[in-house]
Amino acid sequence: MSPEDFLKEVQAIGEKFLLKLQKLPKADPVEIASFSVVLLFIATVLVLTIIACSCCCFRCCGCDGRPDPRHKKSRVRPAA
Repeated sequence: MSPEDFLKEVQAIGEKFLLKLQKLPKADPVEIASFSVVLLFIATVLVLTIIACSCCCFRCCGCDGRPDPRHKKSRVRPAA
């Protein structure tokens, strides 16, 4: 997929989303509830992804941005 196709696809999705938002005040209560559930799901996935990435980055690099020496891989030597 070329970058131009990707941008067109994102723009089409954005236009559909804006159209849905414009029609929302006149929608049925069931449609409003289902749209809210979808938005809540998307927000939850984004928040959990951010939390997971921040925890992983914090564990690997610590607060100062340098790798934590305690997590360095050690080589196992065979017993003589």
